[in-house]
Amino acid sequence: MFSRAQVKRALQRVPGKQRFGVYRFLPFFFVLGGAMEWIMINVRVGRETFYDVYRRKASERQYQTRPEDVLEPEQPIK
Repeated sequence: MFSRAQVKRALQRVPGKQRFGVYRFLPFFFVLGGAMEWIMINVRVGRETFYDVYRRKASERQYQTRPEDVLEPEQPIK
């Protein structure tokens, strides 16, 4: 594992400390978030991506929360 001094030294080597302060790390996190989003959209595990699973689960939740009278077929008016 890394020691505290090694982590501090690595963080000090990132340029822009005087001008941007802690915001100098923002581009790294922006790129990291974009890469994670790309993986969630494009990388398939088995036959599904993350968003395929999300859409299916959301549809299942919506179906389960429907009122009972909507789920039963309508009776013809006599």
